[in-house]
Amino acid sequence: MDLSTAVWRKSSRSSSNGGNCVEVARVDNTIAIRDSKNPDGPKLLLTPQTLHHLTQTLKNS
Repeated sequence: MDLSTAVWRKSSRSSSNGGNCVEVARVDNTIAIRDSKNPDGPKLLLTPQTLHHLTQTLKNS
């Protein structure tokens, strides 16, 4: 998937001091997630439904 035109947003939970940050972008029906400190590194690609399931699972852990 070509993410070169993706508009990345930093998590509202991320601090401004360069700590642990994630960024997300929506491209068509895919949610892309990356580490803001390594924007050229690997990306996690999920459907909105899978992201919802993941966040619910993490909240319940």
